[in-house]
This record gives sequence, structure tokens and C-alpha cells, in this order.
Amino acid sequence: MKSRIIYLSLLLLGSMAIMAFVSPQDQKKGGAWDVPAKYKSMVNPNKAGDADAEKLGKTLYAKHCRSCHGNTGLGDGPKAKNLETFPGDFTDAKFQATKDGDLYFMSFIGRDEMPNFEKNIPDDESRWAIISYIRTLKK
Repeated sequence: MKSRIIYLSLLLLGSMAIMAFVSPQDQKKGGAWDVPAKYKSMVNPNKAGDADAEKLGKTLYAKHCRSCHGNTGLGDGPKAKNLETFPGDFTDAKFQATKDGDLYFMSFIGRDEMPNFEKNIPDDESRWAIISYIRTLKK
């Protein structure tokens, strides 16, 4: 009887360990974004290293973005595991190479599981501040 309990406990523990590694890998990567020309030419009016913009952006990021994208932009926020699509790694060099206007469209217009934030973040100053902060999230 004792060995059966130990066996079942080990089986349960092993199953849980396997599930811990399998679940995040089930997320698919999002496809390429179709960004309208109107956004492609947009440029962040904040200069790199603008401390005020980055501070505001960090505060707004914590409020609106952190739950999916994580504290450091790794795509590991508490809601991320419930998404079908991986929210992305903002620290990745390829992501950081994304043009400002494309990033603006992706961040505030959204698509699929990435919600539209035009009503939640209505002013451009706040939107660009978030992008300025996201630019600081590098490896």
C-alpha cells in the first residue's frame, strides 16, 4: 500500500514537471504585421535617453502592458500563459530594430490577442512615452 502511494505521488509529480515545460511551448508565434503606410513614416518625437519620457512610459507600461509583456519585456507577464500567441520579447535585437511607426501601430492599434489601446491611452505623448520606455528594454 505504501509503495503504491509513493508510486502515484511520483507519477503526479513527474506529470506536473512535464507540464511546466510543455505549456509555454504550446504558444504560437505571431505572423508578420501588416502596418498601413500612414504609420510606417511615423517617428518617435522623444529622443533616446529622454529621462522624463522614459519615466512616464515606465509608469504607463506597468499599468497597461506589464500583465502580458512582463516587467522586463520578456513576454512573461502573469496573463501571458493564457494567450494562444506568445506576446513577444521586447529585449530581442530584431524587435528593437522595429521602426517607430510600426511599433506604434503594433502597440496601440493591435490585432488578434493584442488589444486596441486607442481609448485606454488616448494621447500621443503617453503612447510615445511607452515606446521610449520599451526601447530601454534591451539584453
